[in-house]
Amino acid sequence: MNITYKTLKDIPCEQLYRLFLAVGWATKDSTTPEILNNFNIGFIHSTFVFSAWDGEKLVGCVRVLSDLKFRSVIYDLAVLPDYQRMGIGTNLVQKCRNACPDSGWLVQTETAEEFYKKVGFSVYDKETFLAIKGKYTS
Repeated sequence: MNITYKTLKDIPCEQLYRLFLAVGWATKDSTTPEILNNFNIGFIHSTFVFSAWDGEKLVGCVRVLSDLKFRSVIYDLAVLPDYQRMGIGTNLVQKCRNACPDSGWLVQTETAEEFYKKVGFSVYDKETFLAIKGKYTS
């Protein structure tokens, strides 16, 4: 297995959708044609996108929103289950941090707190995250 990393923002919607299905972030019954046709829109409009490929197969990705100086936020770090625990997620996070080495970094997670701690994040209890749900968020 030879994993290559790319900075492609326009990841094919179908590949990105299959990755999100595999990690449980999408479901077939809730994905409309409109959603599928625009599945990569968040990636296209992100500051940075890094992806991991095994040949032509998308096996991992991450996107970042950043002001390029003070604050950067990681979104949608995903690695196919068969490719997890091989250093791909760690490499993707490192590529993010290398892109803005002086920036402060944030990530919100419900399931991967231990992973993020292993790659240098710590709980930051002085911030409260509030949300307004959108048309396509649950």
